[in-house]
Amino acid sequence: MANQGAKKRKEENARHMTNLLRLIIAANVIHVVFRILIFHSSLTWMHWVGLLLTSAAYAIPYLQLADMAKPTYGDDGELLDGGFDMGTGGICGYLHDVIYITSFVQVMSIVSGYFWYTYLVIPAFAIYKGWGILRGFLFQGSEGEVEDEKTRKKREKMEKKASRGKFVKTRTR
Repeated sequence: MANQGAKKRKEENARHMTNLLRLIIAANVIHVVFRILIFHSSLTWMHWVGLLLTSAAYAIPYLQLADMAKPTYGDDGELLDGGFDMGTGGICGYLHDVIYITSFVQVMSIVSGYFWYTYLVIPAFAIYKGWGILRGFLFQGSEGEVEDEKTRKKREKMEKKASRGKFVKTRTR
């Protein structure tokens, strides 16, 4: 009973990775059936490059997520950790986004080649996030900001309160 949480997370991760694999396989099958088998007359070398690109865009995040979801076992075979929680944000969420965007692009590229431009969302978001981090490092000094009257008075009051000594009331006998 001590490792119920780890067992539950292990099962959730296995189910989640199975669903992701089903999504990847479904998108690939749809793409191959429609683009290569049905619309074979309009097939060019660019479509093969696109298939390779989407395969790599699936493989890299999926393998990273599979590594994160892998449970940890002790020397005696006891389950120590059920793996990373796939429901959290951060890098795990970004890897999921890459898989979802890739499946969208792969399926919709059957309709129009312009859907490949959707892939520009990924580097645009990375630049946006990177700029936010970089801006925090570059522009840390905010001495140039003008403080309004209410904030200044509140800060002075807090400084005055902090500079006073604390009185401790003791009982004398």
